[in-house]
Amino acid sequence: MQTNFSLAQLKNPATAEAEKILRTCVHCGFCTATCPTFVLLGDELDSPRGRIYLIKDMLEKNKPADETVVKHIDRCLSCLACMSACPSGVNYMHLVDHARSYIEATYKRPLADRLLRAFLGFVLPHRNLFRLALAAAPLAKPFQALYPRLGRTGRRLAAMMRLAPISSRTAPAPRRSEEVLPARAAKTRVALLRGCVQQVLRPGINDAAIRFLSRLGIETVLPQGEGCCGALLHHLGKEKAALAQARTNIDVWSAEIERKGLDAIVVTASGCGTMIKDYGFLLRNNKSYAEKAARISALAKDVTEFLDARELPVLVEPQHKIVAYHAACSLQHGQKIDAAPKELLRQAGFEVRDIPEGHLCCGSAGTYNILEPEIALRLRDRKLENIMRTSPGIIAAGNIGCIAQLASGTSIPVLHTIELLDFAHGGPRPAGLGSTL
Repeated sequence: MQTNFSLAQLKNPATAEAEKILRTCVHCGFCTATCPTFVLLGDELDSPRGRIYLIKDMLEKNKPADETVVKHIDRCLSCLACMSACPSGVNYMHLVDHARSYIEATYKRPLADRLLRAFLGFVLPHRNLFRLALAAAPLAKPFQALYPRLGRTGRRLAAMMRLAPISSRTAPAPRRSEEVLPARAAKTRVALLRGCVQQVLRPGINDAAIRFLSRLGIETVLPQGEGCCGALLHHLGKEKAALAQARTNIDVWSAEIERKGLDAIVVTASGCGTMIKDYGFLLRNNKSYAEKAARISALAKDVTEFLDARELPVLVEPQHKIVAYHAACSLQHGQKIDAAPKELLRQAGFEVRDIPEGHLCCGSAGTYNILEPEIALRLRDRKLENIMRTSPGIIAAGNIGCIAQLASGTSIPVLHTIELLDFAHGGPRPAGLGSTL
C-alpha cells in the first residue's frame, strides 16, 4: 500500500509504526472472509481492509476522527481473525489499537457514551469495585425489559444486566503475597495472574489452575500488587492508563524475579495473555521499561501452553464426556494457540468436537458485548447454533469473556479448560457442572 506521510509525521514513533503496517497491506481481501462484522453486515468499511483505508486517510491527513471512522472502528471486535488469514503479515492489532488511541484523543463522543466508557474503565479493572457493581446488579435486573426504551444507552444497560450473573460465586482476593507450595519439592516456580474480571466472576478458574500446578510439583506465587493487565483500558483507547497498569505489573513481577526467580507467568484468561505478551512492543520506546517489558512478555504463557510442554499426572477418572471446544479469538488468533487445549482435553478422556465456523468471534471481545450489543448478540447466537451442531454436554473455553458471553445464552455448562483438566485429574467438581455429567 502506498502511503503519503510527511517526514515530520514519521518522527512520531506511533505514526512511523502505523505507516510500516499500512505499507505491508496488498489489498488482497483475504481478511474479509474471516471478519465477523463483514460476514454479518456485508459493508466493506466493516472489514479489516475497509478499516485500514479509513485509518490511513485519518492518519495521513492528521485530521481528527469523524463519526464514520469512529462508527466502523468501534464495530471492530479486535478478534484478529484477519491476522490469521493475512498472507502478507499485516499487524492489524497494532494498527487498530493505535487508531483507538487516536480516536480517544481527537474525537468527543456523546455524553452518555463517554460516561458509560468511563464507568467500564473505572469499575471493571478493579476487583473490589466490580464486586460492588455485581452486588447491586440484582436490584436493577427486574427493570431489564424497560431499558431498551431508552435508546442506545438503554440497550447497552440491558446488555450489562444480561451478562451479570444472578448470583456471583466470588471470593476476596488475597491481600498479601501468597505462595502455594506443592507437596513435593518444587523445581519450577511460576506467578499466576489473578487479573480482575475473572477473579470476581469465576474465582474457581484460578483455584483449579493452582491445584493442577501443585500436582505437577510447581510452586505458584500470587504477588502482592499485581492487578489488571491493561487490556480493557487499552481497547477503550485509554493508552496512558493502560500502560500505567502494565508498568505496575512489570514492576511486581520483576521484583518477584529478583526475589526468588520465575520460570513463567501463567495466565488463565487468554485476553490478558495476549496483552501481556505484547508488553514488550507497547513499551519498546520507554527506556526505563523496554528491557523489563520484553522479559515479562517472554515469560508469559497461557495455562494450556504451559501445560502442553509438561508430563501430566495419571488420570483419576477419565471423563468420556462430549466437549465442544470454543477457541477464544485471543488464544487462536492473538497467541496462535489452537491445538494444545484440545489435545490436553483429549488426554483427559474428553471427546472434543470442533465447532463449525470456529474462527468467528462469539461477540464478547472485552467490553464489546456491552458497547455494541446488537452485533454481539447476533455473533453469540450464531456461535451457539454452531455449538449445538456438535451435541455437547459441556462447552470449554479459555477466556472469561467468552465464558460469560456464551453462558448468557445457553443452559449447557460453560467451563474453562483448566477446570475440566483439574476435575479429570482428581480435583473437585467445577461449580456449574451438573451432577449427572
